[in-house]
Amino acid sequence: MPDRQTPGAPSLRSKGGIPQILILILLFTASLCAAAQTFNGERALEYTRQFVSTGPRWVGSPGHVKAEAFLKKQFAKDNLEEDTFTMNTPAGPQEMHNFIVRFPGKKDGVIVLASHYETNYPLRNIHFVGANDGGSSTGLLIEMANHLRDRTLDGYSVWLVFFDGEEAFKEWSDTDSIYGSRHLAAKWANDGTLKRIKAFIILDMIGDKDLNIQRDSNSTGWLLDLIQRAAAKHGDQSYFFQEQTADMDDHLPFVRRGVPSADIIDLNYGYNNSYWHTAQDTMDKISAKSLSIVGNTMLETIRLLNLR
Repeated sequence: MPDRQTPGAPSLRSKGGIPQILILILLFTASLCAAAQTFNGERALEYTRQFVSTGPRWVGSPGHVKAEAFLKKQFAKDNLEEDTFTMNTPAGPQEMHNFIVRFPGKKDGVIVLASHYETNYPLRNIHFVGANDGGSSTGLLIEMANHLRDRTLDGYSVWLVFFDGEEAFKEWSDTDSIYGSRHLAAKWANDGTLKRIKAFIILDMIGDKDLNIQRDSNSTGWLLDLIQRAAAKHGDQSYFFQEQTADMDDHLPFVRRGVPSADIIDLNYGYNNSYWHTAQDTMDKISAKSLSIVGNTMLETIRLLNLR
């Protein structure tokens, strides 16, 4: 029986015979899916703000305890592991805590996105809050979890790692730095976990309003190339790899053990890097736009890695 239509009422069919209501539903569904896959930099910035409000969080400080409690609260309903260990430092033995949040996938393998969360011990007397240095990448990973939880991922599992003890206690050296990543890389090498890791990506100082992420010569070349391809999806390639550096960061213990690894870092923070490791590393220096750029690039990086 043909459709009857009240005179003057809008037609529910398009000229091609497809109901307009179906077209509207499909368009609405597509827009929701696109929104779900778009990284929310404003929300990541708010997470950063809340995290940084715990204050200076050098190892052993009250702020460090508050920062750990904040992370535990964010992931209380997820598969969260607290990795507790003690390291010898120039300030004596120090108990530290890495946090690992696991989101399972259907493919056999793991993609690790990581950040450090503590602040610099030698700067403990200048109210150094590390909004960009440790704060921005932590806020980004907390928001990244909103894209990963409550489902089994179609591709590889994704683990979010929050490292303790990245900063030196006295002066940066092979033995006085990256305590948390050195510990975890050795632990995962011993228990066989490293063999499962398809890519390890450390994010550091990625909130700078004037974003300029350098290409790190200590990172794995093909992984950096893939990340550059990912940035191009949203037209953000100009924010990546216009300059080259050789970075000492939390990826090195994994690089040295043969894990494909990348350091995503902007080491030009303020004029002549003038904000780095100063009391000026505050929330007004970072932006939701920069967090969106890096966040969207990481979402696309995960997608491309799943296709390999």
